[in-house]
Amino acid sequence: MYKSILVPLDGSEASDDGLQQAIELARGNQTTLHLLHVIDSFPVMFEMSAQANFETMKQSLRSWSEGMLETARRKAAEQGVNAQVIVRELVTGRVSDAIVDVARDAACDLIVMGTHGRRGLRRMMLGSDAESVVRLCHIPVLLVPQRAETK
Repeated sequence: MYKSILVPLDGSEASDDGLQQAIELARGNQTTLHLLHVIDSFPVMFEMSAQANFETMKQSLRSWSEGMLETARRKAAEQGVNAQVIVRELVTGRVSDAIVDVARDAACDLIVMGTHGRRGLRRMMLGSDAESVVRLCHIPVLLVPQRAETK
């Protein structure tokens, strides 16, 4: 079926749901998962006034990202699925653009991502990376809604 699946993760319960769906699709199919976290440092940079504080915060974000992805990789491995971790840092651009670029660069044939299912003003204010990925991507995208009991 699918040989290479990109799974963008942000540490949320919604992305955990997407990860579990990707693992189920990959299990027993010799599929590799590419577990991605995009660090968007622009909001942090905007908030930080001192360069030293910004560098410390950026390193903290990278460490958190690597730990979160390693936990996800172990979860996949425990279920018999091969997974690789990828951390991308944005200076400019959108998270959705980075996701699409990584999918292309890793020759993925599917993207599986959890979605928070925001509506109304929250969606307008926060945007929807999942919606942008669907619009921009030329491969199938499976959106996994966050389970109702965890919203």
